[in-house]
Amino acid sequence: MTTGARQILFKNVRLLDPEQDELREGLCLLVEGERIREIGETVTSRQAEVIDCGGRVLMPGLIDSHVHVVLNEVFLPKLESQPLTLMTAHAMVEMKAMLGRGFTSVRDTGGADWGLRKAVEDGHIEGPRLFVAGRAIGPTGGHSDSRRRTDTGFSCGCCDAMAFTLSLADGVPEVRRAVREEMRQGCDHIKIMMSGGVASPYDPLDSLQFSMPEVRAAVEEAEAFGRYVCAHAYSAEAILRAAEGGVRTIEHGNLINDEAAAKMAEKGMFLVANLIAYTAMKERAAEFGMSSDMLEKNDVVIEGGLRSLEICKRAGVPVAFGSDLLGQLRSEQSREFRIRAQVLSPIEIIRSATLVGARLLRREGELGCLRPGAMADLILLDGNPLGDLGLFEGQGRHMPMVMKAGRFHRMALQ
Repeated sequence: MTTGARQILFKNVRLLDPEQDELREGLCLLVEGERIREIGETVTSRQAEVIDCGGRVLMPGLIDSHVHVVLNEVFLPKLESQPLTLMTAHAMVEMKAMLGRGFTSVRDTGGADWGLRKAVEDGHIEGPRLFVAGRAIGPTGGHSDSRRRTDTGFSCGCCDAMAFTLSLADGVPEVRRAVREEMRQGCDHIKIMMSGGVASPYDPLDSLQFSMPEVRAAVEEAEAFGRYVCAHAYSAEAILRAAEGGVRTIEHGNLINDEAAAKMAEKGMFLVANLIAYTAMKERAAEFGMSSDMLEKNDVVIEGGLRSLEICKRAGVPVAFGSDLLGQLRSEQSREFRIRAQVLSPIEIIRSATLVGARLLRREGELGCLRPGAMADLILLDGNPLGDLGLFEGQGRHMPMVMKAGRFHRMALQ
């Protein structure tokens, strides 16, 4: 640990360690610098600032494994008229709000770049730790193709917020070049499109996007940089193709079946589910301009959401917490906990937003856990979420303390 670093001792807490099934009573937790130094019954330090938590629950900060911090419109074509400066301003507001909800790390699956990540790391923007994909890559006519049918050309990435977030590539050489460019830009993972999507205008949900040679090329190039590929995929057939091609994570997967789940388990893959996105779109997306065609596709995938969790649980596929909310719907992020509670236990859901997310990010033992040496990403709750998952909702109203890397984002203990 850093010599002379600030120490903070949390006492009179109940620890929610996601590696355990129950709360741990009678323990103290010592933070030194940006990491947890010690956990025990009798932790002492002469130089530590002591915080009496009044019996509240202390747990690791949350991980959302599927967000889009720059996509600030529900109806994405509106981003075509937005400059990158305004896009960034919106992202700053949303990242601060995410941190305020207790999400100390988020994985952006299309849009955020190394510049936003660096701005957070350097303290210029207050927000969660960012893991970025850069521009999501898809084929012409697929989920990454946002052009109107009257458009024949392509905008450069600096023209508007829409062009900045999406990339088109056709054929193995173009896919290799696109992935290499995202690697050059310092991305943590690569996002490719392998099926149709809800928020894209013209591709059917069951369409298969990118050929097997293109998928394998993307995976090969990402792995050459020590990174991995995540794939937007809904249908079982698209998921099977992704597994065969070496993709590591499936985003969405609502229409998965037992065969596809078994293949994912065999390959050691992850699913990132995001059920709140479909619920929120069904309730409110029309008022923000989403078309009836898109909402019809949303109705198809919403039915399979809870079933996908049950299928993956049976098959042994780890499922990470995701939200995938766009624009004006992003305040619903924490409602994902309550939706999943229809088929999963509270501790299973909490693990999806801590331990599973950390494994997906390849930061196991450092994020999403309470261990000496782990990052001091901590949240304090006014009650026990094992009995009331609603404590995660309310825009952080039930979290008097949020800490990221040993620094307080919120400290409102009386």
